Amino acid sequence: MTTELSLANVQGDILVGFSKKVELFYFFQIDNADAFRAQLTNLVPLISPADKTIGEKAEIRKKKEEHRQNVDVGYGTVIKPVHFPVVGVNIAFSATGLQKLQFIDNPKLNDVIFDNGMKQDAKELGDNNANPGADFKPDWDPAFLQDIHGVVLIAGDSFDTTSKKLADVKASLSTNSVSSIIEVATLAGDVRPGENSGHEHFGYLDGISQPAIDGVDEKILPGQAKINQGVVLLGRKGDTGNSPPWALDGSILAFRKLPQKVPEFEKFLLESAKSSNIDIPDGANGADILGARLVGRWKSGAPVRLAPLADDPELGKDEQRNNKFKFSSNSQRSCPFAAHVRKMNPRGDLDAEIINERLILRRGIPFGPEVTSEEKITNKTQNERGLYFVSYQSNLANGFSFLQKSWANNEKFPVEKPFLSGFDPIIGQKVDQSPPREMIGANGDNVSSPMKLEAQWVNSKGGEYFFSPSIPTLKNVIAKPPVTIPPPANGYTYCPPEHQG
Repeated sequence: MTTELSLANVQGDILVGFSKKVELFYFFQIDNADAFRAQLTNLVPLISPADKTIGEKAEIRKKKEEHRQNVDVGYGTVIKPVHFPVVGVNIAFSATGLQKLQFIDNPKLNDVIFDNGMKQDAKELGDNNANPGADFKPDWDPAFLQDIHGVVLIAGDSFDTTSKKLADVKASLSTNSVSSIIEVATLAGDVRPGENSGHEHFGYLDGISQPAIDGVDEKILPGQAKINQGVVLLGRKGDTGNSPPWALDGSILAFRKLPQKVPEFEKFLLESAKSSNIDIPDGANGADILGARLVGRWKSGAPVRLAPLADDPELGKDEQRNNKFKFSSNSQRSCPFAAHVRKMNPRGDLDAEIINERLILRRGIPFGPEVTSEEKITNKTQNERGLYFVSYQSNLANGFSFLQKSWANNEKFPVEKPFLSGFDPIIGQKVDQSPPREMIGANGDNVSSPMKLEAQWVNSKGGEYFFSPSIPTLKNVIAKPPVTIPPPANGYTYCPPEHQG
């Protein structure tokens, strides 16, 4: 009988999500498994559990409110953001990492996609081929073509805070200056500055539609889906897999590096808005309207289902209204079937029970600089920027892998519609992109007309699937206390039992 969920047992980024301005992803290989398992006992106290993360978020909200009330708000007063030091640490292991640790014989999750790793999944995900016309090899950054055994996530208020905590993590996995791990890569993401905070690099407010977890989230917003714990946590109600007992209260983390071609995307919107005969109201921006129809929301976060012709910033920031809608099952007049948010959460197109089994918790963060004036002039990306995508789910065949392959990349989804839907124009991928992707319904006044998506503005450059164990599993199953050797007695040197003949 599975006991009631304790948030003290779950790593904090999974169910709650870290408060963060900056996040470091420290990818590593395990050089010495026995030494790592012994040193892991030093790292476990640094891991941030969900209950602590909830408390930190509540304290930040309280301090922000106190700061706001202490400011003399007069005409023209600008309330400057106040700084609250905070940092969170989580750790996760790939399938090869679990095998390397060998804390039990054959430590598999029994999730085929996870156990095979993301490199094996890359072609079906639609990632580009580095050798077009030849055997498939994902066109990934070199770091992700290596074996990666694990990742440490460090999220906080600043680069200074997170860098210091990373140094603590490295020190905990080192004995007498000898580390049990080898760094593969350290990636750094940060939220965009100023009024762009909370928006991804294309400019759209991100993270609005997150599901609530039964028994965890007390506040359920209008239109917010409520899902079983087992959709995210292994071994809980709603988990459809066959995970081993040691996986209880862990979660599968999907990490993807997703560079975004922002200048090229903006050029496409401008040119296509002029050439596609979209009916643009007087004074409206055609590129903004087309972009909103491709995404399914305006840059403010307002859904096009509720605001089809113009952005409504007040709606976008109103959490009581900005998620309270369903799509008209056979109409794409207000929102195309292929729009990104409709592909990823086809509320009204499918039964809620089917959708809720496939929802994920997203914990990504942007990376890279803002678009420069030169990039805007040339309409060409010169500096890499994009999203470090992170999602949590209990089953990849229901979660991220399914959403990418069966919904985003499937031009026939949603099914049983009057018109073919086409690809998700934002994240839908097609190996080698030949012929170009298409979507239907971008033009609200001619919903049956196709639009060629001449470029792919989001291209995966690598990633991996990881397992984020529960804290008790980290502490009591994976970690191995170092052997304490007693001092010599009566002139005899201690010999461990396994070496005694």
